[in-house]
Amino acid sequence: MSRYPLGLHEADTITSKTGKKLSQITLEEVKRGNVTSEDIKISTEMLKRQGQVAAEADNPQMAANFERASELVDVPDAVILDMYNKLRPNRSTKRELAEMARELLEKYHAPHCAKLVLEAAEIYEKRGILL
Repeated sequence: MSRYPLGLHEADTITSKTGKKLSQITLEEVKRGNVTSEDIKISTEMLKRQGQVAAEADNPQMAANFERASELVDVPDAVILDMYNKLRPNRSTKRELAEMARELLEKYHAPHCAKLVLEAAEIYEKRGILL
């Protein structure tokens, strides 16, 4: 069982996307040029651990959010921004959302995110907010 907040109770086990330990990410290290923007991005593992904490706290919705977030760590920012825009009401067709879901599944191995997009497409269709 993890103790929350992880940064306070488990700082020695927290690593960034690049593998840098939380204890190595300090203002002094930033000033020395030893910390890059990639070093402060969260890792898939840490998002999954946050999801475990949420599940242990009986918060399945938050756990599911962390699971989806963990799938997006390696998705390029431009793809995430495009996804955000396409998921806005009256911005996409059902086919475009289905194509996005397929890309998330096949290219980025993000099944939970793909499922969310497909569910959104169904709901948008029922509400009449697709192009």
